Amino acid sequence: MATRPVPVRTILATIGLVLATYVLLELVVQARRVLIWAVIALFLAVSLHPAVEALQRRVPRCRRSVATLLVFLAAAAAVGAVIALFVIPLAQEGSRFAGRLPAMIKDAQAGRGPVGNLLERTHALQYVQQHQAQIRAFATGLSTPALKFIRGAASTAAGIVTIFVLAYLMVLEGPKAIDRSLALVDEAPAARIRRVGAACARTVNGYLTGNLLISVICGLLTYVVLLVSGVPFAGLLALFVAVTDLIPLVGATIGAVVASAVAFVHSLPAGIGAIIFFIVYQQAENHLLQPVILSRTVKLNPLTVLLTTLIAADVAGILGALLAIPVTGIIQVVLGDIWAHRDGRPPALPTRTDNSPENADRSDAPK
Repeated sequence: MATRPVPVRTILATIGLVLATYVLLELVVQARRVLIWAVIALFLAVSLHPAVEALQRRVPRCRRSVATLLVFLAAAAAVGAVIALFVIPLAQEGSRFAGRLPAMIKDAQAGRGPVGNLLERTHALQYVQQHQAQIRAFATGLSTPALKFIRGAASTAAGIVTIFVLAYLMVLEGPKAIDRSLALVDEAPAARIRRVGAACARTVNGYLTGNLLISVICGLLTYVVLLVSGVPFAGLLALFVAVTDLIPLVGATIGAVVASAVAFVHSLPAGIGAIIFFIVYQQAENHLLQPVILSRTVKLNPLTVLLTTLIAADVAGILGALLAIPVTGIIQVVLGDIWAHRDGRPPALPTRTDNSPENADRSDAPK
C-alpha cells in the first residue's frame, strides 16, 4: 500500500513552528532580566492594587492616577525609611571606626587590646608579617571586584526604579486593559475570568501578607533576645534579620549568622544564646509558623509548600524560591476552576440560609 507524500505546506508549517519556537526561546533568554523585572513588578502591582482601590472608595473624587501616585509614594517612602535605618547607623559607626582605626592598628601590632590579644593567641599577626607580599598582591587585585560591585549596585538601582515604574503603570492602566480584553469575549467567560483572576490576586496577597507576618515575628523575637543579651544595635540587627527572613530557604540563615557574629563580638554568652535562639526559632518557623500561616493565607498543603520551594530554588535560585509559593497557589486556583467546570457547567452556588435582607426580599417576592 503506497503512502501519500507529505504536503509541502505541512512541511513548511512545521519548519516555521520550529523556527518560531527557537526565536521565542532565544528572545526569552536574551531578555530574561527585563522579564524578571516585569514579573516582580506584576507581583508588586497586585499587592498595591487593593490599597489604590481602597483609597478611591474612601475619597470618591480622587482620580485613579492621583490615588496610584499617592500609594506608590507611600510604598517608596517605606522602602526608603527601611534603607535609612540601615545606612545612617552604619555611616555613623563607619566614621567612628575610621577615627579609631590607627590606634587599633598600633595596639594590634603591639599585641595590646582585644584585637591584639586575639591576634597573639591565633598567631595571626605572625602570619601577616610573614606573608605581607601575598596579602599586598591580594589587596591590589580587589580593585576589579570593587568595580564589578559598583556596576552591580548601579544595575540594581536601575532595576528597582524600572520595577516601580512598571508596577505603577500596571496598577494605573491594568484595569482598563483588562476591561478592553474581556469585552472581546462573551459575558459568562468574562465573569469566569474575572472570578479566577480575583482568586489569584487574593492568593498573591495572602502569600505576601503571610510572609511579612512571619518576618515581623522573627524580627520582634530577635530584638527581644539581643536586647536582653545586651548586644549593641539590637534594633538594627533585628531589622536586618526580619528583612533577610523574607528570602526563602537561605534568608533566615544569613540573618542568623550576622546577628550571632555580632553577639559573639559582644560576649561569648551572648553569642551562644543567639545561636541557641536561632536554631530553636528556625525549627519553629519551618514546622509551625510557615505551615500554619501560609496554609491559611495561600491555602496550600505544607508539604506542597516545601516541595515547590525546594524545586524552584534549585531551578531558578532565590527568585524561584520567592515566586514558588504564589505561582503554585495560582496554578491551584486555575486547576480548581477547570475541575469545577469539567462537565461544561458552572458549579452550583451555595444556598443562603441566613436572614439577610436579600433572602427576605426573595421570600416575600410573588411566586
